[in-house]
Amino acid sequence: MVCFPNCKINLGLRILDKREDGFHNLETIFYPVLLKDGLEIINSTSNDPVEFTQSGLSIDGIVEENLCVKAWQLIKKDFPQLPAVRLHLHKCIPMGAGLGGGSSDAAFTLQLLNDKFQLGLTKIQLLQYAAQLGSDGPFFIINKPCHATGRGEELTEINVDLRGYFTALINPGIHINTGWAFSKLSDGSKATGSYPKSLTTIIQQPISTWKDELQNDFESPVAEKYPQIITIKEDLYNLGAVYAAMSGSGSTVFGLFETAVSLTQFENQNYITKLINGS
Repeated sequence: MVCFPNCKINLGLRILDKREDGFHNLETIFYPVLLKDGLEIINSTSNDPVEFTQSGLSIDGIVEENLCVKAWQLIKKDFPQLPAVRLHLHKCIPMGAGLGGGSSDAAFTLQLLNDKFQLGLTKIQLLQYAAQLGSDGPFFIINKPCHATGRGEELTEINVDLRGYFTALINPGIHINTGWAFSKLSDGSKATGSYPKSLTTIIQQPISTWKDELQNDFESPVAEKYPQIITIKEDLYNLGAVYAAMSGSGSTVFGLFETAVSLTQFENQNYITKLINGS
């Protein structure tokens, strides 16, 4: 059985305060984007309960730490009757890129196991499993535009439609560790009321207004170390983007365009690029 986990972008991202559990409360708009990995699960006759193989972009770390394997382990714990399986992941979504690729792979693994072995898990149960694998995980169970709060796992579907726009994704090949990005935030985190407008208000305005009002709080501290982020953003605006921003904790920068554009200038710098037609 095969599926194709997609990525996401963040339309605005606000870091509100640090929680007692060490995590941060945030606010963002998650939007699904059709840059996809490929994931296959088949039965195995191996003595190993789970075999994991990978192709495409290289994944750092040991197999046991891969989120697809961890997703299988979560399900296996509650459903010990699961047979041995082989998982193969073809990676197209860059890692440490602010696109949620690992969380997406994990969430799709949960859903694929549920479907293949007819486990009968409800959407609420899948959301609970996904939350154990990463803050972005629950979004990929819903996989529709969502307003997110808490650590990113408290989700409300929202009416945002970017069909008709082309989305350019530019990744400069920089792996951003999310923990490091959070460590670079100032302690002067803002309460929700200190922002002049809510994200849900801004997102319903014409996209032409987003440039001045829809910000990602990670962008400045990450760009301080990696100035390529700002250069890419400026280049996207120079190409005619109606809105451009860094996604998540970086390092991918995206731009929204009303017409198709050439990304050759970024490809010439060996950046990972993708132009997605939203029609």
